[in-house]
Amino acid sequence: MTTIFTNGRFYTFDPAQPTAESVVVQDGKIVDLGDQRDMLQQWGGPEAIVRDLEGKMVTPGLIDSHLHLSSIAMTFKNLDLTPITSKHQLLQAIKTRADQTAANEWVQGRGWDENRFTDGSLPTIEELDEVSPHCPVFLPRVCGHVTLVNSKALEIAGYSEEMVIPSGGTVVLDPVTKKPTGLLLETAADIVEKHIPQPTYQQLKDLLRQAIQYAMKCGLTSVHTEDLRGLGGLDQTWQLYDELLNEEKLGLRCNLLIYYPHVQRLVERGMHAGYGNETLQIGAVKIFADGSFGGRTAYLSAPYTDDPENYGSKIHDSKTLYELFKEARDAQMPIAVHTIGDEALAMVLDTLDQFEPVEYRDRMIHTSLLRPDLLERLKKPNIVADIQPRFVVGDFPWVADRIGEERASQTYIWKSMLEAGIMCAGGSDAPIEPLEPLLGIHATVTRRAPKDAHDGYNPEQNLSVEEAIRLFTYGGALATNEEAVKGTISRGKYADMTVYSKNLLEIEVDEILTTEIEMTIIGGEICYQREKNPSTV
Repeated sequence: MTTIFTNGRFYTFDPAQPTAESVVVQDGKIVDLGDQRDMLQQWGGPEAIVRDLEGKMVTPGLIDSHLHLSSIAMTFKNLDLTPITSKHQLLQAIKTRADQTAANEWVQGRGWDENRFTDGSLPTIEELDEVSPHCPVFLPRVCGHVTLVNSKALEIAGYSEEMVIPSGGTVVLDPVTKKPTGLLLETAADIVEKHIPQPTYQQLKDLLRQAIQYAMKCGLTSVHTEDLRGLGGLDQTWQLYDELLNEEKLGLRCNLLIYYPHVQRLVERGMHAGYGNETLQIGAVKIFADGSFGGRTAYLSAPYTDDPENYGSKIHDSKTLYELFKEARDAQMPIAVHTIGDEALAMVLDTLDQFEPVEYRDRMIHTSLLRPDLLERLKKPNIVADIQPRFVVGDFPWVADRIGEERASQTYIWKSMLEAGIMCAGGSDAPIEPLEPLLGIHATVTRRAPKDAHDGYNPEQNLSVEEAIRLFTYGGALATNEEAVKGTISRGKYADMTVYSKNLLEIEVDEILTTEIEMTIIGGEICYQREKNPSTV
């Protein structure tokens, strides 16, 4: 079957043919593209399907290089705390949910950010107990590296002063009473989280289906997602995605990052990077090196400016990190390492230098704070910097108070990274930041929040709209060694394309925020199409 997508403004991001009016698709791949009249004359037989794009802008299909679809799925079930702007609102949201919840059932949510609070500090554990005395509370911060819990949650976890806390984690204690404050840093959350009942398989499947459909509504054709912790391990995660993508044929292409404790099971199943098909594949081994700026757990080479005794947290010491890398390399697997702080990245690169590259590229996820020496070290053909442009919206201006003005100026330096020749891919880390790629593109170009009117934080690092789109298309393909089959609109590649209501390359930058996704095309199939308002037709 031949499908001709015509009357569009195709921006291919392929230098051999930068623009086109029509694209011809057969068997899920692009077979030709060019002038509208020529394509219709050559390919427009009686059996051909012609799709009129009404002059809309089309780019290669958008790719999110790092997110958590399982956590996005849970936002359809749990409290979404991202809109919260005060301690009072947070406590009220908890109380409202707790009042509707039976005793000993969990109140869960995610997304609070104390830097946005207008009325002071975080709730105390006593205040959490007051609004939810009968229900355990488990509320990760927006970054996922700090968690709020109440006394009921600690009671269920069997917490005591003698309890062994997982490496890299901290139960924050009141300096006077030496009692828990309700804050758990990094892996300390595991002592509570393991007691939370998991949804049933069918519940997980239904929620994950919603997340996949939402991703396609946002214009995404491919995602790289880390979900083994949220979906019950390797076997169940693979089964869920296999049923949704290969059996139900929802459309979205998914590359699964493998959380490091599951490498042995990966080997036992005979899986490896690239295992699967064009819809569902195994990706790199995911490892955490440090935490976040928000929780003051990003691992720095010098102390936090607002906490002079604190350098942050390294999740693993150098010896353990070496052993984790070795296990991945013994399985011929690439690694994808969470690195926010400069010292975390230095430690990771030092360790990585002790191993030979494998077929698939390694990935440094976030690469938030880059000293000049680290910028140079990232310039390698086997490393991709996996960046999240919306972090600049979430972290500025308060990050300068945390790490000082000089280091803040070395944070999220995407222009310098591209000029240095570093391969970069764009993602959201959703649900930590919003999933919508258009918000990420806007942040890449403006380096400010949508409501702000200034020129951006460190505006010399602003990218052009074209550079921003390339991060979320070709960059995403580089991260999984798939640049031969996706990332540009080219003959022989997957017919993955995203259609927009406005031309991003011609409008004022803030108009990106009001641009709609008109259509998401995956393998030549329309997997999402915006409903037209009858009043405007």
